[in-house]
Amino acid sequence: MTSSTPRIAVIGAGPAGLMCARVLQGHGVGVTVYDADAAVDARDPGGTLDMHADSGQIALEDAGLLDAFAALARPEGQAKSRRDHHGTVLAQFTPAPGDEAAPEIDRGQLRRLLADHLRPGTVRWGRRLVRVSPVGAGVHRLEFADGTTAEADLVVGADGAWSKVRPLVTDAVPHHLGVCFLDARFDDVDTRHPGVAEIVGDGHMFANDNDGRAVIVQRNSDGVVRGYIAFRAPLDWHEQAGVDLTDRHAVRAFLAAEYAHWADPLRALVTGNDSDYVPRAFHALPAPLTWQHVPGVTLLGDAAHLMAPFGGHGANLALLDGAELAHAVAEEPSLDKAVARYEPHMFARSGNLAADANQALTRFFATTTPDAPHLPPDHAEEHRRYVARAAEYRARRAETAHTEG
Repeated sequence: MTSSTPRIAVIGAGPAGLMCARVLQGHGVGVTVYDADAAVDARDPGGTLDMHADSGQIALEDAGLLDAFAALARPEGQAKSRRDHHGTVLAQFTPAPGDEAAPEIDRGQLRRLLADHLRPGTVRWGRRLVRVSPVGAGVHRLEFADGTTAEADLVVGADGAWSKVRPLVTDAVPHHLGVCFLDARFDDVDTRHPGVAEIVGDGHMFANDNDGRAVIVQRNSDGVVRGYIAFRAPLDWHEQAGVDLTDRHAVRAFLAAEYAHWADPLRALVTGNDSDYVPRAFHALPAPLTWQHVPGVTLLGDAAHLMAPFGGHGANLALLDGAELAHAVAEEPSLDKAVARYEPHMFARSGNLAADANQALTRFFATTTPDAPHLPPDHAEEHRRYVARAAEYRARRAETAHTEG
């Protein structure tokens, strides 16, 4: 950047926004992050994330946080198994010793790790953005629900699926992918739910039938397993079925009937949870998604390329988005040139991955015949690709730095 001091506002203190702020501060660039949450741990952040060597881990390295991440991460959590609804194991993957291509970390741990390594006061908690308006020359006015306002020379939309910033650059909106799910939790799983612990193992277990139903369970830290009971359904499925989502027993009775043909050990994942059921749904933006550059605004993460969670690319791309935008802001002579450098690379990196993830989800939940199953990926080969692409990325960046130097 030139010697002027730009006003940079990041909307959203998720992984993308926090990463962007951390790397900006590492370059000595000032930034303010605004988030609607009252605090970093004000809500349940969800389950676990795998940090890929070719994206999320590169961003963490850029932020100087790779060692801190490694202290929290679970390489053993890379283990995966696939079963049919009878409980028959169809495929298994156990990471080899030293395999750290995609170790797991709880979402809440990652968010706190990033937030704790920002300068005090960087994040303005409890600031829900309600409106952002251009005022000229690339400057935008931010209006928050508490009545406060601010102006920024660059507004970075890291505010997720339902971004308030996105309409400034595109009229694209998320669409429902036809799959809904219920998030459930099992606590002190090794003691209280040994059957669940055995099925999930150290990492993930996926099971599905031929009628668009699935159960996905993930080992988290502190003896917790998160379960996702997923099925093809419209957004208002519970209204059509007459199910009160706030009534755990009513939801459980509905699921018991829906999954009655599943084996008993797998049905325990559907009806034996300790928590209430939290309804969620899969949405995605059109993919690949691009837009024409708009002065003074850009997007990161889900705001830019919301996709199905298959492959675990969303959070990893979000982190790399944040780091790369920050590098561009620090290294280019103007904010406009920084965004013009960042966006084409972000489009190219995310577009095909988003399209592939959305198609994978559709295939996984499709009604199939027993002789034409949706086959699981080769995770060992997937890990080799992460490591190879990480080496290629670093080589390209080193070559670019050498050429520019």
